[in-house]
Amino acid sequence: MADDDDERLRSNLSRLSRSLDQARAAREAEAPKRADVPAQPKGDSGMSLGMRAGSEFISATVVGAGIGWGLDWLLRTKPAFLIIFFFVGVVAGVWNVIRLTSPKGGGQGHNSPLSSTEAADKRLRRSARGTEPDTRQGADDDED
Repeated sequence: MADDDDERLRSNLSRLSRSLDQARAAREAEAPKRADVPAQPKGDSGMSLGMRAGSEFISATVVGAGIGWGLDWLLRTKPAFLIIFFFVGVVAGVWNVIRLTSPKGGGQGHNSPLSSTEAADKRLRRSARGTEPDTRQGADDDED
């Protein structure tokens, strides 16, 4: 009876080892594919990216409002600069969030046919209603 248990454990162990080896081989085969795709910086999870974007926005807004309040206090022009620099801070915060969350890589991976200069419909001109293309030769040479 003990021999049967040992044999069964050995067969289970060898089966598990084979499946682990197959999983490692599949992961190694997939690794070059994942390296080609631009991704988030290592260590940045979605939660940390969201927290960083929120803190970038809030800090830019607070700094802008603080500068405006300080200028108003110095120049005794309440609340003119506070309002102006608050909105400047909001714009700076939105700009920081856009820069933080936009994909990096300089346009790699954008394979839209419209982004090419050789797109098939680049030289076509749309009609006045925008429903039918105007296919006359040289139709777009006189305007623009």
